[in-house]
Amino acid sequence: MPDVLIMTRFAAHIDEEPLFAMIKEGIKEKGLRPYARDLGVSVGVLRSIQSGRDTPYSSLKDLARALGLEFYIGPPRETGPIYIVSLDGADYAPIPWVDARLAAGAGAENGDVSLQGALAFRRDWLRERDISPASVCLLTVTGDSMAPTLHDGDLVMIDERRTAIRNRHVYALVDIDGSARVKRLDLVENELIVLTSDNPTHPAETRRGDDMNRLRILGEIVWSAHAW
Repeated sequence: MPDVLIMTRFAAHIDEEPLFAMIKEGIKEKGLRPYARDLGVSVGVLRSIQSGRDTPYSSLKDLARALGLEFYIGPPRETGPIYIVSLDGADYAPIPWVDARLAAGAGAENGDVSLQGALAFRRDWLRERDISPASVCLLTVTGDSMAPTLHDGDLVMIDERRTAIRNRHVYALVDIDGSARVKRLDLVENELIVLTSDNPTHPAETRRGDDMNRLRILGEIVWSAHAW
């Protein structure tokens, strides 16, 4: 099934002690107020953690968001290893690279999908763009219909949280025939969806009525890389 290509994830669980140790190390390295400013949280939140006092739910939620962590309350879930990559004092998050294709054209069929590897991105770079490492993956584009924006063989990052259509933005999608594609989308008065290619030799397509509901938005393209 083509839509399974976005489902592979690195599962990471961070309990309180490593989280608090991370915060205390940040305070030690940068100072209380500069570190709070970098995270976009109040000084009082960091003081509570630094002193070991109970921290309000809302403050922990804001802190998790600032650190690019998932804040979760619910039934026990499967957990995996914690991936921490550091280089020159900066922390990096591994983003899974899935062995699947997104067609910039007629559509790509993906059968069995596997994890090809991962690329590391700076956590502060991801935070600045409101990108959660747990909600994105990397895929390869095939075809030339999105050129010059995306070329055949380009690597793209898909954010699964961003499925609401913002006109003229580029999305990965599963089309009505089940094929995986990448197109620029427009929602016109909730009556039709226009699929546009950046390459002018490829005509625009429309999905109306029931076909609009059958089209599944996998996520917005938030980053791309081109190999020369």
